[in-house]
Amino acid sequence: MKGTRKDESKRREQELAWIGDTILDLYARTWILRERGMVCGETLRRMTSNQFLACIGNPTAVEAIIGGVYQEQGMEPAFAWIEAEILPIFEKQERNRR
Repeated sequence: MKGTRKDESKRREQELAWIGDTILDLYARTWILRERGMVCGETLRRMTSNQFLACIGNPTAVEAIIGGVYQEQGMEPAFAWIEAEILPIFEKQERNRR
């Protein structure tokens, strides 16, 4: 049964990332509507893409953190984590992009 614990850990990370991806998407959509006052799929793509998340760390691991915070503490702490860890980097990249 060599590798079972590693396989289980990877499976758990993927499950948390799947949830975290959805939480990040909801946060991003809410933030875009609040900050931009309109639907903007391109901004959503930039904010949630693996390419952007790679600036923070392994995209799956970042999403898994979000999913874990959500499962353990709820939506507001997950959103707070995104605001503290992801949003400042995204806003900086958006300023540089302009």
